[in-house]
Amino acid sequence: MSAHRPTAVPWPPILTAAIIALAFGLHAWLPFPWPGGAVQVALAVPGVCLICLAIAIDAVVFFRFRRASTTILPNRGSTALVTDGPFEKSRNPIYVGYVALAIGVGLTFGNAWAIILAAGLAIGLQKLAIEPEERHLAARFGADYAAYRTRVPRWIFGIGRG
Repeated sequence: MSAHRPTAVPWPPILTAAIIALAFGLHAWLPFPWPGGAVQVALAVPGVCLICLAIAIDAVVFFRFRRASTTILPNRGSTALVTDGPFEKSRNPIYVGYVALAIGVGLTFGNAWAIILAAGLAIGLQKLAIEPEERHLAARFGADYAAYRTRVPRWIFGIGRG
């Protein structure tokens, strides 16, 4: 399936929605203490910023993929290797955005579970989406993808050079 398409299931949005839903379920069942008042408001501000960042990343990537005439869908085969814009900082900016979204939801709504489960989301995205996509891109774009892979980290800040 590597050269044709990375995976049969569009795991990233499904996994992200499931993690956020689980966080709200856990919060209702077993809430963590969360500060109130001005501290809660102060935590909500970066939370809203992270949510907006995640939406902005999705929009920018959508238009980059559209300009390159390739798909944004994680279960469809790529027809072009996009390496500009957010892809200069991360090979997986949408997934960075999904993790930021989970953290942002946690901060905005005072839900520590969302922040904790963001680590599980990152692991799930890596195993169910990123690794299959990397195999697909390597099979499809060969040396071009190999060169890109050595220049740009999998996540951000040098995390995931492999």
